[in-house]
Amino acid sequence: MEHVASLLLGLGNGGVFAALALALVLTYRSSGVINFATGAMALYVAYFYASLREGELLLLLPGLPATVEIGGEWSFLPAAVVSLLAGALLGAVLYLALFRQLREAPPLARAMASLAVMVVLQSLMAIKIGTSPVSVAEIFPADTWTLGSLTVLSDRFYLALSVVVLTVLLAAAFRFTRFGLLTRAAAQSQVGAYVSGVSPDRVALYNWMISSAMAGLAGILIAPLSPLSPSSYTLFVVPALAAVVVGGFQHLVLTVVAGLVIGMLQAEALDLSAAHSWMPQSGSAELVPLIVIMVAMLATGRAVPIRGGAVRQPLGRAPRPRALTLPTVAGTAIGLIALLATDGTWRSAVIGTFIASIIALSLVVVTGYAGQVSLAQLALAGAAAFVLSGLTQSWGIPFPVAPLLAAVAATVLGVVIGLPALRLKGITLGIVTLALAYAIEAVWFRNTQIVPTEGARVGQPSLFGLDLSIGTGKEFPRITFGLVCLVLLVGSAWAVARLRTSTLGSAMLALRANERSAAGIGIDVVRVKVVSFAIGSFLAGLGGSLLAYRRGVVTYDSFTAIGGLTVMLTAYLAGITSVYGGILAGVMASSGIVFVAMDRWVHLGDWFPVISGLALVGVILAHPEGLASTGHELADRFARLRAARARPRLPGEQAVVSNTETTAPAAESPTAPGADPSDAHVADPATGRAADPVPRTDARTELEVRDLTVRYGGVTAVSGVSLRVQPGKIVGLIGPNGAGKTSVIEAVTGFVRAEGSVLLGGRPLDGLPVHRRVRGGLTRTFQALELYDDMTVEENVSAALTNLRGESHRHALARSLDLVGITDRADRQAGELSQGERQLVSIARACATDPRVLLLDEPAAGLDTTESAWLGERIRAISQTGVGVLLVDHDVELVLGVCDYIYVLDFGEVIAEGDPAAIRGNRAVADAYLGSVVEETAVVVAQETSETSETSETSETSETSETAEGSDDTAVTA
Repeated sequence: MEHVASLLLGLGNGGVFAALALALVLTYRSSGVINFATGAMALYVAYFYASLREGELLLLLPGLPATVEIGGEWSFLPAAVVSLLAGALLGAVLYLALFRQLREAPPLARAMASLAVMVVLQSLMAIKIGTSPVSVAEIFPADTWTLGSLTVLSDRFYLALSVVVLTVLLAAAFRFTRFGLLTRAAAQSQVGAYVSGVSPDRVALYNWMISSAMAGLAGILIAPLSPLSPSSYTLFVVPALAAVVVGGFQHLVLTVVAGLVIGMLQAEALDLSAAHSWMPQSGSAELVPLIVIMVAMLATGRAVPIRGGAVRQPLGRAPRPRALTLPTVAGTAIGLIALLATDGTWRSAVIGTFIASIIALSLVVVTGYAGQVSLAQLALAGAAAFVLSGLTQSWGIPFPVAPLLAAVAATVLGVVIGLPALRLKGITLGIVTLALAYAIEAVWFRNTQIVPTEGARVGQPSLFGLDLSIGTGKEFPRITFGLVCLVLLVGSAWAVARLRTSTLGSAMLALRANERSAAGIGIDVVRVKVVSFAIGSFLAGLGGSLLAYRRGVVTYDSFTAIGGLTVMLTAYLAGITSVYGGILAGVMASSGIVFVAMDRWVHLGDWFPVISGLALVGVILAHPEGLASTGHELADRFARLRAARARPRLPGEQAVVSNTETTAPAAESPTAPGADPSDAHVADPATGRAADPVPRTDARTELEVRDLTVRYGGVTAVSGVSLRVQPGKIVGLIGPNGAGKTSVIEAVTGFVRAEGSVLLGGRPLDGLPVHRRVRGGLTRTFQALELYDDMTVEENVSAALTNLRGESHRHALARSLDLVGITDRADRQAGELSQGERQLVSIARACATDPRVLLLDEPAAGLDTTESAWLGERIRAISQTGVGVLLVDHDVELVLGVCDYIYVLDFGEVIAEGDPAAIRGNRAVADAYLGSVVEETAVVVAQETSETSETSETSETSETSETAEGSDDTAVTA
């Protein structure tokens, strides 16, 4: 019964978490925004309500007084109604002014915008109202109810009951009203809503107003129970997010129940920690949301659902460095001059810039390159700082071994934190890492059982008798410590830039763009994720160690979860996808040069976070790649100007292709429509001769599929399909829409679970993950292409060379581009190409994996007759190298014209097979697929002559996708 009593004590907090979770669900369902500012909005409404109860009106606008008298204290009901209206108005303003403009932005951009709103609101309230706690009069009767041995506080019960009743009403309204129907429709497909005459913007606006009012209600209800302060409510969003995850970001009632349970479990955790010494005395309650999130996401495999949108946009361009020597030397010189030319506070700011830049570079690797949203990088830096204290004080380990070991410890912790990334991605992973940072701060950094009250001291660095410390008194800050920080920053920046140009960097960018496509070209998604977290965590640990040396005493306030959000905001503002952006983030950090300059010259003081938050909003709207994009554009212009000044090509001289050392004369081979025939082949870097396709001399065995069956739930998409692909042969797989063709490819390549057997060269592939099948020689293209549009053609193909063996990277790249005739397009962005050119890039990328069998899924989709005929010639050229090809396409003339053998599917079963002549003359095929019954005489002629012209009228096909042949991305990392 004691446990039941402690659980009931948590009803109050649980009710607040439930109300905030409701607001999060409503916002996400209507606009796709995970509003991290929900807690700050609740705090604003709570302050507004408290001011009205005191007879004052709260004004947060700069230049105006914090409050104005409105003539006497207000009672609960009018104060609550007006405050909720103020909350709804805040929601409307935020949506119309900001989030409406971001409705098609990447999810991370929308999340960053909400974090910026959180920082701005929290900072404004701290400036206007102060940080002293504000008490509010009670709303519900504060009685004590005794039920046997149980004690229940009535105000907590009434609070929870109010939230439950309101939830039931909202759920009924969204279930049975037209507005609820429109909300669900807009969430499923904004395009569909537009076509149906429904304005998704208006639906989202109303939902933002409702969700903001709900957040405000949570603030009002909790105000009498928890005194108001600017930092108290902000992280209430973490347990609220845990409740939302349980509810799948959709179900209101389940979400509210989860919120109540989380509050109750937190109360029980506090009671248990007080009763049992083996439990952490600090942070037990903060562990509950983390555990709930991990169980809900990992055990059930549930992630943030993707809302239907009109357009999907990438995170932003990650430009490839053109050179490393000049930027490295120039950056080192600038840093050295900054150290020598400053002293005192300014030199301290320069050192702070160096350290913050290293931590920001960790985000460049994890998020900017690999696309894994981590909100725990500052927590990792803090872990290294506290470990460094133990290494230097308790173990006496000297510099530089101690900071390296501390960084390694952060790496281990970072890999553990990154384990959820093996099944999660994007902003879903951001939720998990935020909960982890929240728990680490409470369980470790704030725990006086682990960290002394006065903080953890750090032994100062020295090397060969040379004092490398930052110094004290008049010696602070010593230039030698600044030089240490500069050396480590330059090394880190060079390593991150070098990573971008490496094969691993290309794999990270491929992973960021499309995990499914990355696995399809042989990238080990799990390994790349783990490596990216390891590298990023090591950099964060290095920065944390330097910060510990700089401060001398490590305390939790340098490594809070809120601080981690600020680090992410600054990195995103500066440009999270490049080294230049990471260094710029250090310059703009709260410990960096810009902050000191603003404080000294403009006297911003406490207004710096507000200005930073507003600047981030502007950058998100105008420069999705951050402020660093300006520098990238200047570099691009300079490169174009330098190229324009270069000597013109002589008549007949061939352009030098990127990543090739020599050029070759024109070769007599088919070229792409509109392409220069002289560009059809590139030179073999080893010999300087044209890299013509050469048939392979080694004995290649076949792909054999036996009794393949694929089921999606209760629907059988493929039933008992068997087929074979011989080396150097082109095998067709045709059938009407929904016949199961793409499902066969998905199953053979390991993207979906299937029954039956798949053998390559007699070796069974059953149970192997996608990337292992690719490395074995089984590669595919995708019906939707799934290219990396913000990367060049060369980089798209290079991403498939991660596991290259026995051939130089340059030669393999040249061979792949030449094989499909797109050498002249190597330096163009994939997103700028025509549909036909994009198809060729997809095939070249697949060929770069050196396949034994190549599976082509609708390669002629979107091509005209001329382009389709040229594509057929390219497919023949590929097969002549000894590669077996399985071709799936709706272009019947293409399939009948190039294939040696054809299988026909209908309703998931093979209804016919044979050579093209036999398929042309098969009446069952004509009835099921070709759409008309050819005349008997034409059949006889087709059987005897195999002439395709006799039945060209039967080539009417549909280019729509096979809707029953979807697959789950989670199969990639299974």
